[in-house]
Parts: sequence; structure tokens; C-alpha cells
Amino acid sequence: MAPPATPLPFLVLLATLLAAAPLLPPAAAAEPEAFDVRRHLSTVTRYDVSRASNSVVSAPAISDECRVIHLNLVARHGTRAPTKKRIKELDRLAVRLGTLVDEAKQGPDTASLKKIPSWMKGWESRWKGRVKGGELVSEGEEELFNFANRVKERFQDLFDEEYHPDVYSIRATQVPRASASAVAFGLGLLSGKGKLGAGNNRAFSVLSESRASDICLRFFDSCKTYKDYRKRKEPDVDKQKEPILEHVTSALVSRYHLKFTTQDVSSLWFLCKQEASLLNITNQACQLFNEDEVGC
Repeated sequence: MAPPATPLPFLVLLATLLAAAPLLPPAAAAEPEAFDVRRHLSTVTRYDVSRASNSVVSAPAISDECRVIHLNLVARHGTRAPTKKRIKELDRLAVRLGTLVDEAKQGPDTASLKKIPSWMKGWESRWKGRVKGGELVSEGEEELFNFANRVKERFQDLFDEEYHPDVYSIRATQVPRASASAVAFGLGLLSGKGKLGAGNNRAFSVLSESRASDICLRFFDSCKTYKDYRKRKEPDVDKQKEPILEHVTSALVSRYHLKFTTQDVSSLWFLCKQEASLLNITNQACQLFNEDEVGC
């Protein structure tokens, strides 16, 4: 395949809703692996954790008769801190858990107190008192930096050309965690290409469009048809989720003898995701749920 007359741009789109599959070398047949809740956290799943999973589809090998001449990449931002709204939810959860534990202590069945996980007694959110949130955390920076290095290693011949913003076009949504992810990716992609600092880094551009006009990466904000459709379908989605959430809530009530509501369980699952992805803690909130409940 002959190269084009003019260089095609390298395009990186850091989106808030889209996730790119990790780049892996061709793998042998998958073997059964032990259950790890960190691999089942949906969009909160860490890049490095998903790479270690045997369930990830490996990228096909490139034929010796072919040469990569162009790459478009759409990637999700890296791991972030909980948003202000979610921080408040965790604060409410702390109050609610305290109430549930107190109610259990005042009940006639003292034997059931032994079923209450010890971490619940006096639990407080790690993010208590924070007034800002949603920012890219250091783990997220490393994810995108390492991701860029894997891309560069896999497509080595594609990055021989000297940097120019028209060739290496890096774009991000107008959201701080997305633009920070784009910067982390660019640092990994272009490390050793400049003269800045010990890592021989170089400056590079990251472009963003206004949230209101970004029809590619923020269509869910700018497209009225999509927003109307989503609003119209929300009751149907809630109806589908309802029996699953009620089933898990019933199981947790029976298991721990606490009067959980479906909202309690929803908040506990969110806490599990935050603890597992940000703090690498899987023996507290995550341990409330068994494998079948996580896979519901």
C-alpha cells in the first residue's frame, strides 16, 4: 500500500462517554480466571485492570504485506475523582449507614449484629468535606501516559515524522478531566521528541470545541433529538433496572439483617466502584455483593 501524497492527521479524541479497547498483543486461548470485581466496574474499570483480563479481545496482528499509514483513536478520559454530586451522595450514605447500624443495635436480635460488616460501624467517606470533584487523578494520568506508550510501541513506524499539529491532531472535549487526559496522552506519545526537561519532552497543542457546538464528542449535550429520546426512554430503562435492583436489595437485607433500600444499595455499589478503582479497596463495599449480583 503506497503512502499518501500528504500526511494524514493522527487524531486523538478524548471523550467523556466513549472507551477505547486496550491495545494488546495477540493472545493465546483464554483460561478461566478468578473473579475480580475491579474488572466489572463498567466505565470506572481501570485501563490496567482491563488489560489484564483474559476477556479482552486482542488486537489482530498486522500482516507483513501491510503498513499502517493512519490512525484514528477515540479514548475515554482516565480515572477521575467522584464529582461534587456524588461526594454529597457518599456523605448521605455515611449518615444512612450510621442510622441502620444504630437501629440494628436497638433491635431484639443481638445475634444479627455479628452479620454487620465491621467497616460499616462509624464509616465516613474518604471524600468528606471536599467541595470540588471530578478531576483527573494521578492514576488517570498514568493510564493515558502508558496508553500512549503502548500505542507508540505497537505502531512504531507511524510516529517517525517530526511533530506538527496538523499531523498529530489531539482533541479533547471542553471538560477539565478530558483535556488533562489528552495532555497526559500527548506527553507519552511525544516523550523523547523535544528538549524540555530530563524526559526530552516537547510542547504540543490540544484543541477543544465549545460544549454547545461539539457535535462529535458531546452530542449528548448538543443534540436535541438525542436528549429528547433519552428523556423519553428513561422510564423504560428504570423499569428494566428495577427488578434487578430489588433482587440485589432483598439479598443484602437477608444477608446482613439491615433494612437497606434500593437507594442504599445503589449508593453502596457506587462506593464499591470508587473504592476499587481509586483506592484499590475491594474488601469493604465491594464485598457486600457476590459474583452473581455483580454480574446481574
